Amino acid sequence: MIKTRICELIGIDYPIFQGGMAWVSTGELVAAVSESGGLGIIGSGQAPADWLREEIRKVKAITNKPYGVNVMLMSPFVDEVMQVILEERVPVITTGAGNPGKYVPKLKEVGTKVIPVVASVALARRLEKAGVDALIAEGMESGGHIGEIGTLPLVPQVVDAVKIPVIAAGGIVDGRGLVAALALGAEGVQMGTRFMCAEECTISQLIKDRILKAKDRSTVITGRSTGHPVRCLDNRFTREMDQHEREGMLAAELEKLGIGKLRLAMVDGDIENGSIMAGQVAGAVRCIEPAAQIIQDIMQSAEQEYERLVSRFGDRRA
Repeated sequence: MIKTRICELIGIDYPIFQGGMAWVSTGELVAAVSESGGLGIIGSGQAPADWLREEIRKVKAITNKPYGVNVMLMSPFVDEVMQVILEERVPVITTGAGNPGKYVPKLKEVGTKVIPVVASVALARRLEKAGVDALIAEGMESGGHIGEIGTLPLVPQVVDAVKIPVIAAGGIVDGRGLVAALALGAEGVQMGTRFMCAEECTISQLIKDRILKAKDRSTVITGRSTGHPVRCLDNRFTREMDQHEREGMLAAELEKLGIGKLRLAMVDGDIENGSIMAGQVAGAVRCIEPAAQIIQDIMQSAEQEYERLVSRFGDRRA
């Protein structure tokens, strides 16, 4: 069995995080992933604190295993969300869109592990100094808001720059990705797109079907001119965004066009006018299955891949 420092730090069986995706990672999915030995993470997005508390309590009602909350630090409700996290003593938080440094001392007081998402070495070093427990190095292959560096070059550079554990994210869908991440020096992986097709994921069935139909080149990047590029599955919405960008629409106007579009896709199932945030691995997702089966498949295929490499190159551990 593959065990790393991240398993020991959090108390999980397998070094697999389910990405905290807004309007996707609700209590049902999170509880299923955590109960199966991974780390399920609620995507709080820009939701109010009362919504988050309800989702946390859903998870607690189903499992006593560790779970997490992803906090979007640009949310207008971020202070209230952090207060709920403190009151509920959430075991783990992951963060994006900012520096969680000012919250770290209080989170440490209640035993919460802080694991920010980073897209650069400079931010990784700064956050390690702020006292975070681990880092998620996320490459631009991922769905949703992305950085400029791919997973393959980003992860080893972050690993070399810090001493705390690093989790690899972006472009990972199976056990081969887990083995590759470990070879790069990471101590776990975070996956979002594949878990969107978990049975317990509550997004619209139309979105799941759209992911299953995706090909290797089905995702596109919009919003480059705003400074906040986003990877989504290609549809009418992304094509309209691309047209507006090429015509020189101001960044602020482009940002307004995206308001509410993620919910329109994930909850309402509008596959043409909504924002279907998904990673480049969408084309490799083959079926809808229980979260437990996804995790077991990843771990079994990782073991098989390791054995294949040993048989090819020889076991040099002796």
